[in-house]
Amino acid sequence: MKLLLWDIDGTLLSTGGAGMRALEAATAAEFDLGDTVDLSGIDWAGRTDRWISRLILEQYNIEYTEQTARRLIDRYIEMLPTYLDTLTEVLPGVNSILQAYDQNADVVQGLLTGNMQKGARTKLAHFDLWSYFSFGAFADDSAVRNDLGPHALRRAQDQSGHTFHPTDVWVIGDTPHDIECGKIIGARTLAVATGHHSVDQLRAHDPDACWTSLDLVDKFQELLSH
Repeated sequence: MKLLLWDIDGTLLSTGGAGMRALEAATAAEFDLGDTVDLSGIDWAGRTDRWISRLILEQYNIEYTEQTARRLIDRYIEMLPTYLDTLTEVLPGVNSILQAYDQNADVVQGLLTGNMQKGARTKLAHFDLWSYFSFGAFADDSAVRNDLGPHALRRAQDQSGHTFHPTDVWVIGDTPHDIECGKIIGARTLAVATGHHSVDQLRAHDPDACWTSLDLVDKFQELLSH
């Protein structure tokens, strides 16, 4: 039995800056900052929403507390649907792969993402992808991305009743943080250059496989067979 743990932004979806735009609007609205909010300098690829919220609050000299972070995240998730309509799309090959393994008794699919669970659901449900995933690990579990893998693995095993050998687990993502997150739990890693990192940049972090996109269903099947 194989376990596929999917990242969302830049892997399943091309966000087109939707998350950043929603966060900028949420920061401005929640903390009355007018038109001054610019988050383009924050490197958030592969980070968690909770990690990013701390950086935003620090940038605008707002005291970081669990309450202020929660206010920002809740407002962001509330405003997110407005930006999904115009900026975000499902990446090539994603629907075909998810559908191919959805009813496959030998494959379990889950999420391993820096999104809060409610944000992940908002994004994926918008494109009718949420139903493919019955479990996952999210920023709700930890602000630190490398903490999330064990949560996803435990939930996969609880749901399936199967203990997964690390070589039967694939973490699929578009950033070096996804690769590192997979290695922490001994999983294999498939890096896809569909986000902000090139194939060469991803290969420098030694993933087990590195592709230009997921629009390779036959190749994906071959990958899982080994």
